Amino acid sequence: MLVTSEALPLAKTGGLGDAVSGLARALRDAHVDATIFMPAYESALHAASDLEKVADLPGLIGGDAEVWAGWVADTEIPVLLLRNDALYVRPGNPYLDADGREFPDNGIRFAALAQAAKRISVGETPIRVPHVVHAHDWHAALTPLYLHAAGVKRPKTVLTIHNLAFQGNFPLRLAEELGIPPAYRGSEGVEFWGNLNFMKAGLRYADKITTVSATYAREILTPAFGHGLEGVLGQRAHELHAIPNGIDTEVWDPACDPYLPEHFSAMDLRGKIRNKLEMQRAFGLPTDPEAPLLAMGSRLTSQKMADLAIEVFPMLLAAHPRLQIAVLGCGERALEEALQELAARHPRNLGVHIGYDERRGHLLHAGADMLLHGSRFEPFGLTPLYSMLYGTVPIASRVGGLADSIAGLSQAPDAEVGSATGILFDGDTPADMMAAVERALETFAQPQRWAALQKNGMTRHFGWEASAAQYVELYRMLAPVAPVGAPMVARRPEAASAPAETAVRKRA
Repeated sequence: MLVTSEALPLAKTGGLGDAVSGLARALRDAHVDATIFMPAYESALHAASDLEKVADLPGLIGGDAEVWAGWVADTEIPVLLLRNDALYVRPGNPYLDADGREFPDNGIRFAALAQAAKRISVGETPIRVPHVVHAHDWHAALTPLYLHAAGVKRPKTVLTIHNLAFQGNFPLRLAEELGIPPAYRGSEGVEFWGNLNFMKAGLRYADKITTVSATYAREILTPAFGHGLEGVLGQRAHELHAIPNGIDTEVWDPACDPYLPEHFSAMDLRGKIRNKLEMQRAFGLPTDPEAPLLAMGSRLTSQKMADLAIEVFPMLLAAHPRLQIAVLGCGERALEEALQELAARHPRNLGVHIGYDERRGHLLHAGADMLLHGSRFEPFGLTPLYSMLYGTVPIASRVGGLADSIAGLSQAPDAEVGSATGILFDGDTPADMMAAVERALETFAQPQRWAALQKNGMTRHFGWEASAAQYVELYRMLAPVAPVGAPMVARRPEAASAPAETAVRKRA
């Protein structure tokens, strides 16, 4: 059972939703019955199909709740939704209200998800008990604690760190309301500088811990990237595994992407021109197939160096009058407003769309020439992988998963492209970012070298198969004997009946 706050298309604010749905699909293809368990947001209720109530959960944190079972629309991925409309059906996104402020009861909302996962996992509902419970990020990280406190030896638990910077810190006094036993409230448990820390709870009590790239796995053991939890991680380092994310190639493929006006491939890039023109129109820019088009698609936060981009963009436009820039994303209100002000001053060169929609997201990767993806830390970095697959060359920070997945072009003048797929830069100053974009523009002006970068990126394989196999092996370590049984959500009658190495079991 994959316990999460997001899964595409049920709910998405960033890479977590893509990663969980991609993993679920890959596990399905590996004949593992993996079920997503997440809150029943309004968006999730609309995007799931064939929903039916399968369990009542009276007395749950935050109020009585229900579990509804169904399917991610147009897939064979089963989903269980925790339904408590007072907690989860609200304007805004899964974490923030319509004004961009955190919901004050987020601690209760996500503790309820973890407590519900525990109650399913110990057989308190009619739902079949999972063999392994796989919690994703802080939102689900109380699940291992609740199971540990219940004294159960099965099911085993895995916690995946998608971004250690977000930890779920709340007042320690909330522990009583959340049903965290007193023995777990000290510094050896959930306490973190006087607060209750959800992520720390998961790191302490999960049977195995994973994170999403090899470089990030090393980085989070250091003070520079550990965000205060490097000591806890150091104590569990022998249980920490690096398993990279992948791309869901059923969703991301320029040769058959339904969001694109024209398809293309590494063998025939001609269709990319039409996507560029359509992207320029979508961002209010003049249609010009020859103008270099730089995209930035990410959360607009200081982590993603949006503050640097705001300083760099005017300098770039002054130096390169024909350059066009398109920004797609949302995040910190001050950064959103600063980018909108810049766009108002440069209406013919800078287009900004605050928010996210799937069509613009796919079009951005298909139409741009290059993608700017600065990051002060980056656990994995799905966005540059999408851009490479779509022939858009990434300009990225040399940190975390970006350092693992992007082969940087040598800085030597006229260096051979070789196997390079993008441009990497060190540092976090405007000068560092400016120099990297200048290198990209110089290479863009050399069509043969640029085409080689594009082809290298488009022919790299970033599918989930190898990573899913590593997860299956990890699950086997935790549950070496996993008898075949019915899935947590009953299969559709038309579903294939291939033998499955199930991730669930019937409790004796």
